[in-house]
Amino acid sequence: MSSKFSPDHDEYQSKTQRKHAMEAMQALGQRILDLPRDQQRLVPLSDDMLAAIEEMDRISSREARRRHMQYIGKVMRNEDLPAIEACFAEFDRQRLARDRGFHRLEEWRDRLIAEGAPAITVFIEQHPNIDVQQLRQLTRNAQREKEAGRSTASARKLFRLLRDAELN
Repeated sequence: MSSKFSPDHDEYQSKTQRKHAMEAMQALGQRILDLPRDQQRLVPLSDDMLAAIEEMDRISSREARRRHMQYIGKVMRNEDLPAIEACFAEFDRQRLARDRGFHRLEEWRDRLIAEGAPAITVFIEQHPNIDVQQLRQLTRNAQREKEAGRSTASARKLFRLLRDAELN
């Protein structure tokens, strides 16, 4: 017959396993602390966890912050971990979508500068509400700057114009 504390028991956790579990809870707590305030509010957290997060902002001593992270790890044990993980998965999905959009706009900017008029025509067909005159002017200026090896101010302005056209 095995006792509650023997390795054969289903509930048995070695000290190392408990330590790793606690470190994982602290790491998740740190991820929450690292979020911007507006995203922190979207994470489903208990009042105890919200209070622990607010308290961390007031702590300046390194040792006190370390001890408080241990407390946050302890409080994390009572949180709805699947809901929190789902929230982080959604944040990651949104970040990836933003990154893909950002790269698509960079590709368009580079294509407009490299190809000129043919690429402008294609972009205007896809985004009929864009200010065509400004698009042509910024593209020409960016091409001149690139040829002269000067600043990329027009390329940045062109990117902003493209971004605004995508948002509308």
